[in-house]
Amino acid sequence: MTIEPSSKSLRIHEIYQSIQGESTFAGTPCTFIRLAGCPLNCLYCDTPQAIPTDSGSAFPVHEIIEKVRTFGHPLVLVTGGEPLAQRNVIELLKALLKEAVTVQLETAGAHDLGRVPDGVSIIMDIKTPGSGEAARNRWENISHLKAGDEIKFVINDRDDYEWVKKVIRDRSLAELKIPLLLSPAWKALPPATVAEWMLKDRLPMRLQIQQHKYIWGDEVTGV
Repeated sequence: MTIEPSSKSLRIHEIYQSIQGESTFAGTPCTFIRLAGCPLNCLYCDTPQAIPTDSGSAFPVHEIIEKVRTFGHPLVLVTGGEPLAQRNVIELLKALLKEAVTVQLETAGAHDLGRVPDGVSIIMDIKTPGSGEAARNRWENISHLKAGDEIKFVINDRDDYEWVKKVIRDRSLAELKIPLLLSPAWKALPPATVAEWMLKDRLPMRLQIQQHKYIWGDEVTGV
């Protein structure tokens, strides 16, 4: 397929290949497109280097697609930073959908999901109180979620866990029939503890650990 040059560009922090460590695709070889810049500042953020809007470099969409093709993986994740903070991310998502790949978008959900193209699998990260950014949750985004999308909660402690239980109940999230992921913050909460809570409460969620950190450690970047 010929790639048509585009004047649309995005600030890219890094593009690399790794194993998808999260979501229902955990364990799958994946190409990561990490966009620069995030208006949030979560207390447990594990990629603070991508928060500045001037991190990385500007790349036109067609060059990003060319790079994705060189890796040749069937799964592509657009992440950040906060991808939807960059206007031209929609152009990138549309271009990726023309490739023979599954496209995931990981977003905090603080921006309008209504403009995300059909065919993109959204992983919406609902911010818990322990993140320090719960006030930024855009609850109306729940109405934009569809089959193939997922909701993720990162929790720091028991208070966050109880908050998640309440949100699931009050927002009728189980009725969406999409995966609800519960992720203990790295080194803040033992996964075994969360598993015990979930089993006791029969919580309709999927325990998520960050596989890439267990494989390579939390100090290595670009994985």
